[in-house]
Amino acid sequence: MTIGNRFGSVLAGAALGVSMALSAGMAQAQNVAVTPLGSHDGEFCKFDRAMLLVDPDGTRILYDAGRTVAGADDPRLGNVDAVLVSHMHGDHVGDRHISAVNAGTCDSPDVSVVDLPNTNSINIALAKEAAIVTGSEMPKFFAGKLKALGGDPKKSQLVRFGASRKVGGVTITTVPAVHSNGISGDMIGGDLGHMLEHAGLTAYAGPPTGYVLTFSNGLVVYLSGDTGVTAEQKVVVGDQYGAELAVINIGDTFTTGPAEAAYVINDLIRPAAVIPSHANEVATEGGKPIAGTKTDAFMKAVTVPTYLPLSGKTMEFDGDGACKAGC
Repeated sequence: MTIGNRFGSVLAGAALGVSMALSAGMAQAQNVAVTPLGSHDGEFCKFDRAMLLVDPDGTRILYDAGRTVAGADDPRLGNVDAVLVSHMHGDHVGDRHISAVNAGTCDSPDVSVVDLPNTNSINIALAKEAAIVTGSEMPKFFAGKLKALGGDPKKSQLVRFGASRKVGGVTITTVPAVHSNGISGDMIGGDLGHMLEHAGLTAYAGPPTGYVLTFSNGLVVYLSGDTGVTAEQKVVVGDQYGAELAVINIGDTFTTGPAEAAYVINDLIRPAAVIPSHANEVATEGGKPIAGTKTDAFMKAVTVPTYLPLSGKTMEFDGDGACKAGC
């Protein structure tokens, strides 16, 4: 072989290596990253609901910040483009939050930082200059809060069932949930808030919602919020949108229990994969499901791959709902 041929072979080999590396990087970049933001690293704990979902284009969506995001300064957050709130109950919108990650115990996290009359979700959106994208009657309430705090009320954006709104590469729509959605007097403050609390009443916020998110790689994700079994889970979430990844609440009493949630997954939506959430229990020890828990029962009942929402552990999903890393 001549020197020229050898040199050409070296260049061709180098080019092939670069091409393979770029292809691997592009393949990885096409995944949606899902990071649970719970109270204790590597576990699935009592108050865990929050998740950060990141599109391949970098758009960052925070879902139900609740009590386990340590405020706007939580180092796990980074930039946030949109905050989603399924409904106004304190454990979802964030009436208070953990003082720090791993503070307290998995069964009793230290949620001593009070966010009322504002909420953790409002404070995060304000600090991050993020949109708050909600359905029903919630946008007007959030807009008022933002304005009162010196923020931009136009950052509170409406998307009702049947419509959609795009944030970066992510298309967001709301879907029905069967639950309640009152705003507590403590979130309103003042004389009106005091009167509502004294009377044991809440303010009207419209119906609660779930979400369907369509990412730029084609992945469709269903976020159930607090709900029972609904017809829309089949007709809209399963048939219309074809959700490939479902995040479903399994805590029972306040939402679907493990058996009901398994029915939704196995018979109505039939996604490629599922992540349980809102179990209202210490579900894991050392990152493994605890036998006899609701989470364990759900995992045994479903017929699709199930991935635990271990706090701080990022999972990556391709456009078909297959987990490619971190599972």
